[in-house]
Amino acid sequence: MDQKQLDIPKRSKRRFLPEDFTITDWEGIRPFYEALQQREIHNERELQEWFRDRSELESVLAEELGWRYIRMTINTADAGHRERFNHFISQIQPNIAPEANRLNEKVLECRFLEQLKEGGYPILARTLKTEFEIFREENVPLNTQMNTLQQEFGVISGAMTVEVDGQELTLQQAADHLQSTDRSKREEVWKKISARRLEDGKKLNDLFDQLLQLRHQIALNAGFANYRDFMFKALGRFDYSPEDCEDFHESVSMEVTPLLNELSRQRKEALGVAELRPWDKAVDVEGRQPLKPFSSPHDLMEKTIRVFSRLDPFLGRCLEIMREMEHLDLDSRKGKAPGGYNYPLAETGVPFIFMNATSTLRDMITMLHEGGHAVHSFLTKDLELNDFKHTPSEVAELASMSMELLSMDHWDEFFKDPDELRRAKREHLEQIISTLPWVATIDKFQHWVYTHPQQREEERRAAWEEIYEEFADELTDWSGLEEFKAHMWQKQLHLYEVPFYYIEYGIAQLGAIAVWKNYKENPRKGLDGYLNALKLGYTRPIPEVYAAAHIRFDFSLAYIRELMQFVRAEMEKI
Repeated sequence: MDQKQLDIPKRSKRRFLPEDFTITDWEGIRPFYEALQQREIHNERELQEWFRDRSELESVLAEELGWRYIRMTINTADAGHRERFNHFISQIQPNIAPEANRLNEKVLECRFLEQLKEGGYPILARTLKTEFEIFREENVPLNTQMNTLQQEFGVISGAMTVEVDGQELTLQQAADHLQSTDRSKREEVWKKISARRLEDGKKLNDLFDQLLQLRHQIALNAGFANYRDFMFKALGRFDYSPEDCEDFHESVSMEVTPLLNELSRQRKEALGVAELRPWDKAVDVEGRQPLKPFSSPHDLMEKTIRVFSRLDPFLGRCLEIMREMEHLDLDSRKGKAPGGYNYPLAETGVPFIFMNATSTLRDMITMLHEGGHAVHSFLTKDLELNDFKHTPSEVAELASMSMELLSMDHWDEFFKDPDELRRAKREHLEQIISTLPWVATIDKFQHWVYTHPQQREEERRAAWEEIYEEFADELTDWSGLEEFKAHMWQKQLHLYEVPFYYIEYGIAQLGAIAVWKNYKENPRKGLDGYLNALKLGYTRPIPEVYAAAHIRFDFSLAYIRELMQFVRAEMEKI
């Protein structure tokens, strides 16, 4: 890639806010919103200046919120971090929302807006119009309440531990034992993890009920029949509809679930078990010890940097900068929130990667995935406005999921043994095949949940079980484990914290396979297409961003079949 050697970015000189401005309370922020509201705009140039000043204000606020969130998730047991985060979402954010709506109204009425046709302004205008259409003053306190409640999932989950061999382990750490070649050990640990989740099953059900009712009321207030229809508008899903998602569900059920069945059959035969049980899914079928791609979080970071550098020096430098700025927290600890994320920091331009690494292949993939998001942040950091950097998830996840596959040729940094390298590649491709049905399961479940807002707990359970069976393999024996299966949805963070966000993983996974296919055919052209697409940020509609990567924004039956055939062929080569 034609990029100069990256130096550690310095925050741009502020033009609108004082250099020493810090956020303490709403009263300190209010004058800047009032100044933007009162400013007269006489021409196109002044409108662009107004947008830049608004972007600076929003970037400062976004970065402050980002750091408060990061510190809270790093240590959920720290009441001070939790209080500072909750102060922002309860005392500052509710005041921002109506002010932002007034600014949207001001700019949408500005006669010069239509003249801004370059860059991402037409996309931004479309987004602002949507935000203005769905904003309701009465939803401000409801959103505050929802944002506060959503954090409870991380607190509940972060406190979950089990004892294995006399050691207290987080559920992520305990899950490593599911790769043990001792079947009785796998069963013991699987049941401990599931029982620990079930212990908080009622608490998580009650939390979800509260969130469901809040979200439904928000949708009604905004004039929608249900929260699904509201969220399609709120998420800016201009390029596909609920019916397209239903087509995706059907395509996955027809094209991918049969592949899942085939892999499960092979696994059952290779293990030589009478019944394939849930704790048999992660163990190596040939009885080999679990793959250990790295020895420590530091080792994971250094190896990932080398992989990225071999793919392109610019990519490795992005992660080196994050290491030098200490924007990485990778290990799993008690009290740390579950999951992993790359948090873009709007003003600095250097994101933060958070994850719960132990020592598994899945952890390695997570690091590559979040590293793809991080690269995306670097590629978009110099775009004119903060809004241009905020890509829809269908594009954001394309960045991360493509990186998982593009980097495969350099996984020898993690696996010096050629047999282990082949095994790692195959396991990851098998994981992709199992990911698509799970995405379809969670997405279809959300469609049901939010179009049946008066559901009772037993109705939700029945719906979950029916949807799960549609996409799951037919060979896994759940007898005696029905209660655990009925609560499996509760482990999915997205259902609690980022509602209606999940289909994006499926759409982007298809796009990532197509990017990888291009790369296998012509590495330089494939990689350049990927990077050029990411550099666009959100200055073009999603289909155009995909087209820049030389792929299609398409999740039809025929396209999924074509991509699955490619994956299958690559697995056979391994």
